[in-house]
Amino acid sequence: MATQRKVVSLSSWPRTPVSSWPQHRTGRMKVGIFDHMDRSQATLDRFYEERLKLVEAYDRAGFHCYHVAEHHATPLGVAPAPGVWLAAVAQRTWRLCFGPLVYLLPLYHPIKLLEEICMLDQLSGGRFMLGVGRGISPIELRYYGIDPDHAPAMYNEALEVILRGMTGPVLNFEGTYYRYRDVPMELTPVQRPHPPLWYGLARPESIPWAARNRVNVVGNLPGPGMRALTDRYRAEWDRLCNDPADLPLMGVGRHVVVAETEKEALQIARRGYDKWRASFLKLWLAHGMMPSPQVVFPERFEDAEAQGRAVAGTPDKVRDFLQQAIDEAGLNYILCRFAFGDITGDEALNSIDLFTRHVMPDIIAHQEII
Repeated sequence: MATQRKVVSLSSWPRTPVSSWPQHRTGRMKVGIFDHMDRSQATLDRFYEERLKLVEAYDRAGFHCYHVAEHHATPLGVAPAPGVWLAAVAQRTWRLCFGPLVYLLPLYHPIKLLEEICMLDQLSGGRFMLGVGRGISPIELRYYGIDPDHAPAMYNEALEVILRGMTGPVLNFEGTYYRYRDVPMELTPVQRPHPPLWYGLARPESIPWAARNRVNVVGNLPGPGMRALTDRYRAEWDRLCNDPADLPLMGVGRHVVVAETEKEALQIARRGYDKWRASFLKLWLAHGMMPSPQVVFPERFEDAEAQGRAVAGTPDKVRDFLQQAIDEAGLNYILCRFAFGDITGDEALNSIDLFTRHVMPDIIAHQEII
C-alpha cells in the first residue's frame, strides 16, 4: 500500500508573528555588540562560519543589536559588503537587531542601497538598524575614486535620497551629486517611516541634527568626552519637548574579555588586542598617515584599559568597570567587542557565556543614568 505523501505549502509554514517583532522603545539600559570583522589567523570561509556561530550566541543571549563596521582594502574589516554579511545574519538569528555601523554612503549608488535596506528589513521582520556615515579613512575613499573633500556633501545628499525614497511611492531629487526624476519605489521597509538611524558621534555640533531626527549615537571617546555629548543630547531632547522614555540610545564601544581568572583574561586580551591594533593601523602606516587622535588606541592593552576603552578580567571586574563607564559617560547603551584580533571562537564564546550569566543582568538593571 502506497504511503500518502504529506504536502506542505508555504502558506502553512510557521512564521514569526508581527507582535513578536522587536520593539525599539529605548527607555532602559541596553547591551549590544560591535564587530570590526578584523582578519584572524583562520581562512576566510572558516572565519565567516565562526563569526556566524558567535552571532547565533548573541541572539540566544539576548543582546539588543549586532553592529558591523564597513572597511575596504584592509585587514581591519573583511566584511566590505555589509549587506551580504547581514543577509546571512538575518537568516541565522530570530530576535537580534542588526545593522552596519556604518554604511559609508559616498561609496554607494543611493537607490541601490535604498533597495538593499528595504530587503534586509523585510528579510529580518523589521530588525534592521540603519547606521550611516561618510567614512573616517580618506585612503579607502580614494580607492573608490572618491575625493575625501566631497564626501561630506555626498553623504548628506545620499542620506536624503535614501530617507525620501522610503517614504513615498515615487522618488524625485535634485542635488549636486545625485539627480532622480519619477523613479518608482517598489520596495518598502517593515519599519516606518524607515529603520532606526545610527551615527558615529564625536562632535557636539552634530547633536542638534541627531536629536531632531531621533538618531541613536555611538562614540569611542573616554568617559568625560562622552559625558559632554550625552549631556548635550539630553538637553537638546528636552528642548524639543520629547518624551524622556523615547530618548535614543547613546553608547560607546569597548573591548571586553571575561575569563575565570584575571590572568587568563589578560593573556587573551593582550594577544587579541595586539593583532587588532596592527590591523587597525596597517593601511594608515602603509600610506605614511595616521588617523585622527580621537580614534587612535594606545599601543598596549593595559593602557587602553587605563583610559577606560577596554577591560579584561573576572565577571566582577568587568561588571564594575562597565557600570562605572556607564555612570561617568551618562550612557544608556554599551557595545562590547568580544571577538577581535586572533581571539578564537571558543575563547570568545566562553567570554560571552560568562558575561551573559554574571555581568549583563546587572548592567541591564542598572538605572543610575543621569
